Amino acid sequence: MSAPPLPPGVSARDFQSALAAFAVSVGPDAVLSSSATQEAYLDPFAPGDAHAWQAAAVVMPSSVEQVRAVLGVANRYRVPLWTVSTGRNFAYGGASPRLAGSVVLDLQRMNRILDIDEKLAYALVEPGVSYYDLYRVLKARGARLWLDPPAAGWGSVIGNTLERGYGTTSYGDHASMQCGLEVVLANGEVVRTGMGAMSASRDWQVFKPGFGPSYDAMFMQSNFGVVTKLGVWLMPEPEGYLLARYAFKRDDDLERIVDTLRPLKLDDTIQSSAVIESAVRWAAGVSTRKQWYDGPGAMPEAAIDAMARKIGIGRWNLRFCLYGPQALVNARRDIIHQRFSPIADAVLFELPYREAAVEPKGGGDRSQVGIPGLEAFNLLNWRGGSGAHVDFSPVCPPSGRDAVKQYRMVRDRAAQAGFDYYGGFTASQRHMHHVFAAIFDRDDLAQARNAGALIRALIEDAGAAGYGQYRTHLAYMDLAAAQYDFNDHALMHLTNTIKQALDPNGILSPGKQGIWPARFGEHDR
Repeated sequence: MSAPPLPPGVSARDFQSALAAFAVSVGPDAVLSSSATQEAYLDPFAPGDAHAWQAAAVVMPSSVEQVRAVLGVANRYRVPLWTVSTGRNFAYGGASPRLAGSVVLDLQRMNRILDIDEKLAYALVEPGVSYYDLYRVLKARGARLWLDPPAAGWGSVIGNTLERGYGTTSYGDHASMQCGLEVVLANGEVVRTGMGAMSASRDWQVFKPGFGPSYDAMFMQSNFGVVTKLGVWLMPEPEGYLLARYAFKRDDDLERIVDTLRPLKLDDTIQSSAVIESAVRWAAGVSTRKQWYDGPGAMPEAAIDAMARKIGIGRWNLRFCLYGPQALVNARRDIIHQRFSPIADAVLFELPYREAAVEPKGGGDRSQVGIPGLEAFNLLNWRGGSGAHVDFSPVCPPSGRDAVKQYRMVRDRAAQAGFDYYGGFTASQRHMHHVFAAIFDRDDLAQARNAGALIRALIEDAGAAGYGQYRTHLAYMDLAAAQYDFNDHALMHLTNTIKQALDPNGILSPGKQGIWPARFGEHDR
């Protein structure tokens, strides 16, 4: 077990003084600096040596005033902080900092649900509130409101929203369903965005822009401040719902699937996010790879076809949910079926229409009716051993040609590296997220490094083809940011100007999304 690194540019003596000052600010039990503690904050799915992103310590404030005090200490000693909500960001770095030697600012003790307005359908939460927490409170109150959980329900509502995470109900675009932030800036000043800028505001969680410039989006995927409160819009419980999926027999059906789906999403015939899953992605949730293929390299096409037939799925599988009165749901279903029927051998599977109070029995479909779960982690069993994965997450236009281009690019590059194509597309109205997971055994360092090298190559391939990432692991934040190169990276120049103005000492999350304070040179990255 290696000793925790010191923050770059901070002497051992100053760091010990900073730890003592943190302890005065938050209490000695809320400052953790042992080697064992640092191991607990390492990335469990690191594509290589997890110690490359090892923290120096952890500080856990429980209030806004404590956050302000911590920032004061960090500025005094120039100690870099890495802010996490609950640290559950698996496949993207977990709770580890981008800059080794940073102190993790862990906000999980700030875990209050401050308001739920059932009439206006919103909640106001702190960073430590998970999707499970909010779901349980809504159920206990008998509130006729649904939340939209991401793939793993144990994560923070604030953390996932600030990373622009996605779910699968009509409210699946979490960043769009956010309204109003409270942010502590690097200098300790507390700011409320939008209508919250009025001391006696009655509109904070109902109108995002406010008066004048709007700043909410500036604090997403950035290191400009510490978000301590966030308003989230909740989905009014519908009268009922119908869960459905299509199975498509052929691998080359993808282009027609996407082109058929696009107008159904644009006109809101399909209200939920629509998830297109490959056969391997579906199979990884219900089986293991060696049941179908136990040879070297990526699974052959014949093995995938045989697996799909045996499980009763397609080479591509489209999942969606329809909401509302039964007559309206049935009308939507009929339109959808009419559109997809021309695709040869397309099979529609649907569960009976249910009233909203009746929960699905299990599986990933529960998330489409607002119930958080952890079924997404079933994929870790796919290759055996100590399962882990690192994700490649480009944005894709909802165009069949673009989807096929991205799919083949990823599938072929993954096969060259010996990985199966575990992937799919989540479709919103005007874009899709294409997420591919390189699944590996984290106890096999060579396999982990191969997975990491694959993701790096895919980001470069995608950038050359005109596709950018919407999210990525710590190891690739600089590379992903570098793809946004219009006018000699003018966007990053603007970002760096804002960063220097708001955080001149460079203490907040150095390196996040490739945003580096001026004080850290290339050798520190």
